[in-house]
Amino acid sequence: MSVYINDRLEWVKQAVESVLNQTMPPDLFMIVLDGTVSDDISIYLKETEKKHSNLALIHGVKNKGLSACMNYIIDITLPLKPKYFFRMDADDICVLHRFEKQINLLEKHNDVDVLGSALWEVDEQGNKAGIRRLPLSHSKLLVAFSRRCPINHPTVVIRYSVFARGHRYLATMLNTQDYFLWIALASDGCKFANVKEPLLHFRRINGFYKRRGRGKSANEFKARLLAMDLLNQRSLQNYCYALFVLALRMMPSWVIKLAYKVDRFLLNLKKHN
Repeated sequence: MSVYINDRLEWVKQAVESVLNQTMPPDLFMIVLDGTVSDDISIYLKETEKKHSNLALIHGVKNKGLSACMNYIIDITLPLKPKYFFRMDADDICVLHRFEKQINLLEKHNDVDVLGSALWEVDEQGNKAGIRRLPLSHSKLLVAFSRRCPINHPTVVIRYSVFARGHRYLATMLNTQDYFLWIALASDGCKFANVKEPLLHFRRINGFYKRRGRGKSANEFKARLLAMDLLNQRSLQNYCYALFVLALRMMPSWVIKLAYKVDRFLLNLKKHN
């Protein structure tokens, strides 16, 4: 987990406690303070670290972004030879059996390298707004890469063997870093899957539909082109879809909000295998 200056204490507490209270707690829970954070969050995390031997804080001198924070954690923990790398954000909440559920599935399916799940979208007060479901099987996930990022990043668990092969987040990416990583892994033969059950509450805060910005929209467009290239998914339909989404991202927020709701509705109508 990475914490930065704009995070809220209430949400950070909920996120941290949802990890520490798991039915199968983590052997090591690492939180990076990505630059300066608020005093109340700093005090809370330091006090919590004293109470939990499996919690370790990493203090960054300046804000470097999520990719750099995750890569740092991966590099310093690889020598410990851990099996699984779990991700989540500091404003989300894990379902309390998330780790147990995902680990049990990975133990049964040794061919799966990256496992995500569906998630509950919640508002600022924690009220459920809907479920975001994505394809479940590797074959359907693979086809989806040229259209969308088919893994909910905060829900993901990755086998450390993937990182031992040299894969990392792109350190220069300030957004969309997960999409590019999944494409690189897919092109290297890694296998993906999603759990149908929602295992995380994802905070959809005010301004969610505005936060993507032109930079993120451009990166998503580049990721779709990369997926088409590396995964041999070039087609007129996929190119047109990528251009359509790029144009849509440039429209007013109310149009983006409507399109997002339609997209979620269509996804939930599909029966993924």
